[in-house]
Amino acid sequence: MLLRTVVRRDPRWLLLGINALVATAAGLLLPTALARAVDAALTGRLDAGTVLALAGLAGVELVGDAVGVVLAASLTARGASWLRRRLAEHLLALGHPSPFAAGDAVSRLTGDSAIAGGVAVLLVNLGITVLTAAGAVLALALLDWRLAAVFLLSVPPALLLVRSHLRLTAEDVTTYQEVSGELSARLVDAVGGLRTIAAAGAADQEAHRVLRPLPRLALAGVGMWRTQARMIWRAGLLLPAVELAVLTAAGFGVVAGRLSVGDVLAALGYVALGMAVVGQAAVLTALERARASARRLEEVLAVPVPEVVPPGSAPPGEVRLRGVCVPDALHDVDLTVPAGAFFAVVGRSGAGKSSLAAVIGGVVTPSSGQVRRGGSAGCAFERPALLGATVADAVGYGVFEHGATADADRVERACRAAQVHDVVVRLPEGYRTPLADTPLSGGEAQRLGLARALVRDPDVLVLDDATASLDTVTEATVERALRTALPGRTRIVVTHRAATARRADAVVWLEDGRVRAVGPHSALWRDAEYRAVFG
Repeated sequence: MLLRTVVRRDPRWLLLGINALVATAAGLLLPTALARAVDAALTGRLDAGTVLALAGLAGVELVGDAVGVVLAASLTARGASWLRRRLAEHLLALGHPSPFAAGDAVSRLTGDSAIAGGVAVLLVNLGITVLTAAGAVLALALLDWRLAAVFLLSVPPALLLVRSHLRLTAEDVTTYQEVSGELSARLVDAVGGLRTIAAAGAADQEAHRVLRPLPRLALAGVGMWRTQARMIWRAGLLLPAVELAVLTAAGFGVVAGRLSVGDVLAALGYVALGMAVVGQAAVLTALERARASARRLEEVLAVPVPEVVPPGSAPPGEVRLRGVCVPDALHDVDLTVPAGAFFAVVGRSGAGKSSLAAVIGGVVTPSSGQVRRGGSAGCAFERPALLGATVADAVGYGVFEHGATADADRVERACRAAQVHDVVVRLPEGYRTPLADTPLSGGEAQRLGLARALVRDPDVLVLDDATASLDTVTEATVERALRTALPGRTRIVVTHRAATARRADAVVWLEDGRVRAVGPHSALWRDAEYRAVFG
């Protein structure tokens, strides 16, 4: 179970437990020390030692609580970090498209990992609370066994109260976590399509779609708080009733001479400590949330990682696809691209061109079929996501180690080949210009994305409409530079331009996710339906 692993891998929960035990022991001794101080004060025999003992116990409890807060925060942070790393690695290994929506994955990575990461702290707190209750019962028995017997009568209703709380909370907590993930997924989709939404004038409609799960979320949240409130007010009634019963028994003990006034005060303190379990409604709810979050994380980790074909399964630069399928995109695609060839991929919108490019580049893992690619691949896209602190970092992203300075010469050669060097050197700080302060047109961003692919020195270069924002002259210049920068390398270019397809060695014509034909542009051009692709 995932929660057990979180607890076992960080033994510092033992330190938290030991610290809590020391603070608890001081807390259990405190009512007795207070009783002695009160009795001594009433008889006029209060001395400095009694006062110092009382102050010392209070100090130990306060310091223990402070240390516990620090340890608990560290444990939770480390547990959440480990879960996020493990989940992120698994999601990346699953490839694209992921079975989990982007927003839902983010929700699991952030919220669920943080909640489940604190399970050790929750368990220690509950364990200490139970030990405190047991110690309080023992202390009452040492004062007078009758007091302990009266207190123990409250245990069955207290346990029923806790059990009822957990049972009623479980469904609402699970629903709350699931709907939160759904809401995050819808929001991420909406943010990604802001320009389309604005252009269509569909802001109100989209807001309604995003917020549609909100009533279910509110219902689950209200259910959780209602259950917690029900437990709190019931506990609020149970505690005074138990205190009254114990106080009555203690009064008879005072009359009989078995107990002193200080003992009565101590008995009330021990009753409050013994009933602490019932007052842990928030912790019990948090524990149930941790269990629900762990289940959501396990759903991701339970998805098997697709088998990865080892590199070198094809000659360097050669690409072979056999029976490749991508849900709602590609169907039984067979294709062989010889090493060093220049292939263009064409087709109407929705034909599966980008999916084919992503499969060849290793960005998308097919649901079935085999992809064999000799050597490394570099990918450039129509709308590249540029990441990094500076322009140089953005071009070298994924090639140089995290935190390492990008190789200036390699970055510059890649930018020259992508015809974007002249743009970069005009920036205030050149290649060291912060990316956030770099205004880029669509074509300039595309060329930086292309430079990022080139800096990898790939055996196979995949361009998914990566020059769509360039004019025909600039595109031809970039193509000549690519032949010079990467001589003899395989190039696969998704394009909508007949001129680009004409320059290719062969054209892959896709239709409805299937390869309709592969051949020279001049031969395919005789087909009116092929010509209509560029119309």
